[in-house]
Formats: sequence, C-alpha cells, structure tokens
Amino acid sequence: MTAGIVGLGLIGGSFAKAYKAAGHRVLAANRTGSVLKYALLSGDVDAELTADNIAECDLLILCIYPEAVTEYLREHAGRISEGTLVIDTCGTKRAVVESCMALAEQYGFTFVGGHPMAGTQFSGYKYSRADLFRGAAMVIVPPDFGDIALLSKVKELLAPAGFGIIHVTTAEEHDRAIAFTSQLTHLVSNAYVKSHTAAQLKGFTGGSYRDMTRVAWLNPDMWAELFLENADNLSAELSGLITELEKYKSAIEAGDRETLTALLAEGRRIKEEAEGK
Repeated sequence: MTAGIVGLGLIGGSFAKAYKAAGHRVLAANRTGSVLKYALLSGDVDAELTADNIAECDLLILCIYPEAVTEYLREHAGRISEGTLVIDTCGTKRAVVESCMALAEQYGFTFVGGHPMAGTQFSGYKYSRADLFRGAAMVIVPPDFGDIALLSKVKELLAPAGFGIIHVTTAEEHDRAIAFTSQLTHLVSNAYVKSHTAAQLKGFTGGSYRDMTRVAWLNPDMWAELFLENADNLSAELSGLITELEKYKSAIEAGDRETLTALLAEGRRIKEEAEGK
C-alpha cells in the first residue's frame, strides 16, 4: 500500500510512523520543510508527496486544519486517482464533509470524513508515535451508510494504524457529540487555569488538578478554528454548563448545604449511569 500523509504534526506524524512500521510506502507533505526533511532522514517517510505522485496513493490522509483540508483537496482533486480513498482527521465534520464530498463526486474519487479519538496535550511531529492510535476509536462519516464494500475498504486501509473500533456516524451527530466530549473539556480546562491563584499552587496540586488542566496546554490556532467551526453546538454546551455552575454558586453563597448536597449527588449519579455502574 502507498499511504499519502498531508501534515506531519502529532496526528499525521503518528499515521506516517504507523504505516511505515507496518511495512507500507509512505509519502508525505508538510508546510514546514524542516519537519519533512527530518521525517525523510529518520526513515519514517519514503518520499515527499507531490502533485506528480499523489495519484499513486491508495490512501490519502489529510491531517491539517479544516479550512486547509478543503483548500488542499480543491487544489489537488484533479490529480487524485479514482481508486484513492481520501480521509481527513479534523475535529469537526460538517463543513469539511460537505465541501470535500462535493469535490470527490466531481472528480470521481472517494472521500470519507474521519476523526481519530486519540492524542495528547502536546502537538508536533516530535511527539508523534507509531502506537498512538492502537486500541483507540476512529469515527468515520461515509458518503453512503449502506455501502458495505466501502466500509470494508476503510477498515482494511486503516488497519495499519491499529484502531480498536471504527465508529460510523453522521457529520451532524459527530459535531454535537464532540462539542461536549472534547471541545467543552478543552475550553473549560483552558479557562480554569486563569484563576488568580494559579501562580501560587506549588505544593498544592494533585491528581485532580492534573486531570482537570492537562488539555489546557493546547494548540490555540487549531482549537480556535475548531471552536468556531462548531460554534452552535459548543455555545449550547457552554450555556448548559454555566446554568449548572450558577446553581452550585447560589447554594454555596446561601450556605444551603441541602441543595449543594443534592446537586453533588445528582452529578455523581449521572456520572455513574454514564459509566454503566
């Protein structure tokens, strides 16, 4: 198999390393030339992905920001082979899927929206690793949910990455879910560390603080774009959270132990039900 990777950050670099480790040919393109040069010298990438060899790819994975995905595909669509499966890895799906599926239909190749449920608080090629996706879920948005042959092809071509499950959904459902499970957590974590006491914490932090603040160390440019791409869903989640926080704040300010205990018990119950306990 020849796998083309566009973008050698944490996600793209990990795909490149996984496919290379599995014995496949890897072509890659990256905005920063020094990163691509390092990947070539390290043997993680066989050659640069160019307009001249893009048609050789069996799989083309676009690991760049949402707007850049559409721009890249619009620029190169005419050179992509009809047999190539193109998949993106963006954290939002509606805008990307709409624009890229239209290009795929126009030029005759296959596009599937994708979002690997794996990552770290760090970004960049130096943090990428071949086993990043091992056992993780991969969410995909296919053009036709009834196309079993396509779903089998997706599973086969993604096998070298080591995903534990392929989850099929719609772009709309993906964006609704991800607003809560990913975007809200990153936003809250980032805002949480802005407390005026944050600089006076030495000796007072434990596991709960580390868990709460791990993803505050994010890529501002990427997450700003993702938040705005999914503004309607994220805003709704923020409104719900603010409403709940106001209940806790009111109970604390009023010294209302009964209400506060009930609120805490409710949150624990919901968490237990969500975890199936």
